[in-house]
Amino acid sequence: MLPVLYEMNYHTNLLPSPVRELPEEKASIVLRSYDGPGKTYLFFKRSFDFLFSILFISCVLSWLLPIISILVIIDSKGPVFFVQRRMGRNGRLFRCMKFRTMIVNDEANERQVEENDYRITRVGNFLRKTNIDEFPQFFNVLIGDMSIIGPRPHMLSDCTRFSFVIPAYHFRTLVRPGITGLAQVKGYHGPTLNYESIFIRYHWDREYIRNANLWLDLKIISLSFFQFLSNIIFEAGSSFT
Repeated sequence: MLPVLYEMNYHTNLLPSPVRELPEEKASIVLRSYDGPGKTYLFFKRSFDFLFSILFISCVLSWLLPIISILVIIDSKGPVFFVQRRMGRNGRLFRCMKFRTMIVNDEANERQVEENDYRITRVGNFLRKTNIDEFPQFFNVLIGDMSIIGPRPHMLSDCTRFSFVIPAYHFRTLVRPGITGLAQVKGYHGPTLNYESIFIRYHWDREYIRNANLWLDLKIISLSFFQFLSNIIFEAGSSFT
C-alpha cells in the first residue's frame, strides 16, 4: 500500500483529504541507506557535550537562571520552566526544558507560535528573540537527551504533521536533537509557516547528519555564538529607541 501525503491544518489539527501519493520505498530507503555518524565521532561529540554543558551551567546558568526566574515570575503567573515531551534520538521521547515564554495555555502542545502571538509575554518575547529561552536545555545535554549541535527537537504534534509531508522525516532522529543546528545558522528558525519551510529545514538537518564531524560542529557553535551576540545587541538597541 502506498503512503499518502496530506495537507495540514495547524489551527484545527485536522487532516483533510489526500492530495497525492508517494511510492512506499521513498519512506524507508533513506533510513536503510545510512546508519548515522561513526562511533568515534559520537564518542568525542558526547564528551564535548558533557564537559561544555557542565562548564556552561556552572559559569553562566548559575547566576543567570535566578535572574531569569525572577523576571518570568514577575511578568506572568505560572512556572519558570516550560517542559514538553519531544522526540529524541531513535524516536525516544524526553522532556525538553525551556524558560517559559508564554502565558499558561491549553494550546501549547499543539499550536505553533505565530507572529504577534497573544500568548507570548513581554519577558518571553525578549527571551525568544535572543534564544535565551533555550538555555535550560543544557541540562538536557548534560543528562544525554540532547546535544549542543543537532536537528532541533519538535513538539510531537509537529513531528506527526511533518511526517505526512516528508515520509522519511524520522531520518532526523538518527542523532540526538540539538540546542542549535545547521538549519538554524542558515537562518531557518522559529515557526514553520508553510511546506517550503518544512522541506528546507529537513534538507539542512539531513545534510548535517550525513556530513557530521567535529569541525562542522565547532563551526556551527561559532556561528550560533555570533548570531546570539547580534540578537542581544539588536534587542538592546531596540529597547533604547
